[in-house]
Amino acid sequence: MTPLRASFYTLGCRLNQAETASISATFAAQGYTIVDFGEETDVCVINTCSVTEGAESKCRQAVRSVLRRSPDAYVTVTGCYAQVGVEALKRIEGLDLIVGTEDKMRVVDLIDRPEKQGEPRVVHSPKISREAFTIDMVGDYSGQTRANLKIQDGCNFACAFCIIPFTRGGARSRPVHDIVREAHGLVARGHREIVLTGVNIGTYHHHGDALLDVVQALEPVEGLDRIRISSIEPTTISDGLVDWMASSAKLCSYLHIPIQSGDDQMLRDMKRKYTSSEFAAFIERVAARVPDIGLGTDVMVGFPGEDEAAFTRTRSLLADLPLAYFHVFSYSERPHTYARRYTGHVPPQVVQQRSRVLRELSERKKAAFYRDFEGRTMRVLFERREKSGHYTGFTDNYIKVGVSTHAEVANALLPVHICGMDKGMALGTLIADGG
Repeated sequence: MTPLRASFYTLGCRLNQAETASISATFAAQGYTIVDFGEETDVCVINTCSVTEGAESKCRQAVRSVLRRSPDAYVTVTGCYAQVGVEALKRIEGLDLIVGTEDKMRVVDLIDRPEKQGEPRVVHSPKISREAFTIDMVGDYSGQTRANLKIQDGCNFACAFCIIPFTRGGARSRPVHDIVREAHGLVARGHREIVLTGVNIGTYHHHGDALLDVVQALEPVEGLDRIRISSIEPTTISDGLVDWMASSAKLCSYLHIPIQSGDDQMLRDMKRKYTSSEFAAFIERVAARVPDIGLGTDVMVGFPGEDEAAFTRTRSLLADLPLAYFHVFSYSERPHTYARRYTGHVPPQVVQQRSRVLRELSERKKAAFYRDFEGRTMRVLFERREKSGHYTGFTDNYIKVGVSTHAEVANALLPVHICGMDKGMALGTLIADGG
């Protein structure tokens, strides 16, 4: 009997990517042949996002895309949209299974027969466990240099704009021993860099262990060259973690720390846990403590009540801080959130104009950060050859570097002399073609 084929599609955050990798591994363990999304398939699992309305729209498009290529495919939707958008999903023709947050890691066990039934089956619980969790599988990141490692889920912060507490529940963490076990498995598959991920990883807590304890437990893993921390809230970063980053040979000199706004009234309305001056002081302190650190942030444009003065304060603060780049997001009203009560919505054309201003500023900041490293030698973990012919990878402080080489250097960690910049990428000369 020919094995059934399964494909996967991930929308949204790095945590979703980590979960899809684990779900994919459960299908492989049960004998499915894993194929790329877009190929003909018997089963397709779409892991969804609900942070913005656009993410939900992309989910609906993905379902229709699968069915155009594989009309008989058994299509499953799980993840955040499946938790809060069941009724909308049920209206999508051709959908077969909707699995909420509580049960998403056992999707493969919920598919008795991958045959279309006409109406979607719904497996959903409004209650999401707050207990510590383990993950039995090793995530499947075939063809990728970096691997994501989920250490935490859920959030207790309840920011006014955020739907995540409703889609993922309260904060909970994974035992250190289970994290280390999967790390060994990932390294055995050839991954030299692991990215720690979660909803709010700075709040990691399990039986007295904190995020720094996780990092320290991973450092001795032989064959693991880099440990990278994904997006982390500013108020959750301990001085001990910063000190460790300054001296560690494996923990990357990189932090992505969301600011959302540089205006204090906006921060209060967003129910963030810091002022603009507190955020600025923290960024300055980290930049002074960790040499060459790459610092990024998220900023939201168009939150209700954001007037021109508030936007100007945000732009000025971002310009002044030692940030290498920022991701710019437009406010998207979400069900259940506190911000739905707010008035003072910003016109779309104003949001677009402000977003363009910040993205242009981010590009200038990124170029200036990259130029600081011209003439220096940096170690680059290479990933792939681009259409331009450059082989590209990243430094530990998250500078994208391209080199011209005929060698196949994927997954090699090599010294590169940085000599310029072009089209948003640092250019360098490979010092050694092996390693």
